[in-house]
Amino acid sequence: MRATWNGTVIAESDDIVEVEGNPYFPASSLRQDLFSESSTTSVCPWKGTASYYSVTVDGTENTDAAWYYPAPKEAAAQIKDRVAFWKGVTFSD
Repeated sequence: MRATWNGTVIAESDDIVEVEGNPYFPASSLRQDLFSESSTTSVCPWKGTASYYSVTVDGTENTDAAWYYPAPKEAAAQIKDRVAFWKGVTFSD
């Protein structure tokens, strides 16, 4: 599966874990040069505290377009070291 934003593939992997309708990509599958840490966090009652990345393609930033759980709760252990996307990121096989 490919994750694309602004016409550029930002992550690609055959090893996808789907949770709540969101495909989670291995962190190692991200084009690291396009991602930057964000100070944003959010809390899910069963997954834990999420952190965010912003994605920049061709000088355009998509703030907080990716999220991950650095220390997911036990119920969400399958998404450790994985990243999910939103805010206009599209997916294809």
